[in-house]
Amino acid sequence: MRRSSASKKSGQSNSTPNAADLFRSASSKASSKESERIDSLFYSYANGSTGLIDPEGIETLCADMEVDHTDVRVLMLAWKMKAEEQGYFTLDEWRRGLKALRADTVSKLKKALPDLEKEVRRPSNFTDFYSYAFQYCLTEEKQKSIDIESICELLTLVLGSTFPAQVNLFVEYLKAQNDYKVINMDQWMGFFRFCNEVASFSLLLLDCLYISYQEDGIFWLFFHSKVFSIVCSSQKNISVVTASNF
Repeated sequence: MRRSSASKKSGQSNSTPNAADLFRSASSKASSKESERIDSLFYSYANGSTGLIDPEGIETLCADMEVDHTDVRVLMLAWKMKAEEQGYFTLDEWRRGLKALRADTVSKLKKALPDLEKEVRRPSNFTDFYSYAFQYCLTEEKQKSIDIESICELLTLVLGSTFPAQVNLFVEYLKAQNDYKVINMDQWMGFFRFCNEVASFSLLLLDCLYISYQEDGIFWLFFHSKVFSIVCSSQKNISVVTASNF
């Protein structure tokens, strides 16, 4: 009888959940509730007919976060979600982004934006974000290029605060020229590499007569502080000619 009693006590002890089990259970419940709140928040902005957050829903979300819908951080949020279609968020994309940001309310999402911007602007992430920005604006099937007007707006939004002088001059050139109607991905990424390559030259846009940069078949030339032309080239080289050694 004593052995039986001891066996019962032993059985009761084994069935009692330990601290790790309790923690996992609590974490699972908390995660489940967070997911429910994230989904609920999604449906508060989603179009009831399509089941997607559409441009109108995004504008409402931006208004609730007190952020302009043209703010670059909205594009950063789309990058975090890995959103595929411009102006639309699916439930899966929404879940991916908000779970990563640990945000299940509008207030938390708004508070997460400064840290998101810091994350995006890290060199290890910014190249991917810059590339994503172009791809996100390809709204038609099999589209591979973007019109000049849209490119000028996108450059200013994505790169303007990082390389203001280069972007302003390039945008000025693109608006004035008549040779290029669209910009493709190679040209888009080429300009980003150009900005990074010449950033170390303090003479850029100051005392230079011209600065040229060649890479991957694209030749960029700044002449008298103006973007002069883009022509074909097969070499990679940077040349700086200043008034002092001209």
